[in-house]
Parts: sequence; structure tokens; C-alpha cells
Amino acid sequence: MAQFPAAHFLISAWQPRQFPADEGREVAFVGRSNAGKSSALNAITGRRDLARTSKTPGRTQLLNFFALDGGQRLVDLPGYGYAKVPAEMQRHWQQLMSSYVESRESLAGLVIVTDARRGLTDFDRQMLGWVHSRSVPAHLLLSKADKLSRSEASRTLKEVQGESGGAATAQLFSAVTRDGVEQARAWVLATLAGR
Repeated sequence: MAQFPAAHFLISAWQPRQFPADEGREVAFVGRSNAGKSSALNAITGRRDLARTSKTPGRTQLLNFFALDGGQRLVDLPGYGYAKVPAEMQRHWQQLMSSYVESRESLAGLVIVTDARRGLTDFDRQMLGWVHSRSVPAHLLLSKADKLSRSEASRTLKEVQGESGGAATAQLFSAVTRDGVEQARAWVLATLAGR
């Protein structure tokens, strides 16, 4: 059964003026294009096709807003750092995301999805800096943890926790094996509820 049965697509935004009304609470998902962001969003919501997944990294090219009950939303931000698109498009994405993260009053929390095999990227660190400057809670999902041995996964988690310096909580996660899904879902629900 879906954990977010009321979740449905609301709108895609190419410009800030297309964002829904800045009210209620929303949790946004962001990450490198091939980190498994859309798969994580689907696993957490218990919906197979809420966010579109693709074998081609960088398919999320707009800000996609999904409505929940009670004025709450989930937001799928464009993937960064990998997609084979013109530099002008990359600049537009970065401006759109910075506009969203720096000015969105209803942004209650940010889930940063990063490949557990790669650790934090410069873009992940930039996102952590943005949310830290706004005192917005962040949660690091170390995705594809099933690709690591238990000891490698544990070591990576410790390294990322140390590097984030308390600016974010962190956990191991796999959309394939479902490891960490309940923990991630609990963080999203608590953040949406303001707990």
C-alpha cells in the first residue's frame, strides 16, 4: 500500500514564477543526476511511478512539485553535475535551484541524495552550505548502499557524517533492497509535520 496515497503530480516549473503558492510545508529532493534521486523519492512514498525514473541520467530538467494532504508537497529538483546538456542549460538549472533553495519560505527540509560509492560531491557541499545558511534541516541519503560491503558502507557513513559536520543527518539507503527506506520516510514525514 502506498505510504503517501494522496501524493499526485502538481506542476513542473521552468521559472520561479511558476512555483506554486509559497505556503504550507515542502521537502525537496536533490542530488547528482545519476545518484538515484527519483528512485529514492518513489521508494519513500511507496509509489512506483510518482517521480519518473530513467536509465539516462539528468532526465529531471524542471522542478517537479507533488501535492500531498494538508498543504504539504514534495519537490523533485533537477539533477546536477552529470547530465549531457549545453552549458547554458546547466546554468539555468543552477539559477533555478538557487532561487528555490535560497528564497522558498515553505521549504521545510532538503533530502540530498548522493551515491554511497562516491561520497559527497562539491555540489552536495554547496547544497549543504545553502540550507545551513537558511537553517533548513538537511538529510543525506547515501544511495546504492547495496553496492558496498557492510564494512565499506559503515566506513562511508562515518566519513560523510564527519564531513557534514552536523549540518545534516545521514543514513545508508537502497531503493533496490529497501534498506533505509523506513528511516528516510520517517525523516520526511517528521519534517513535513514540523517535528
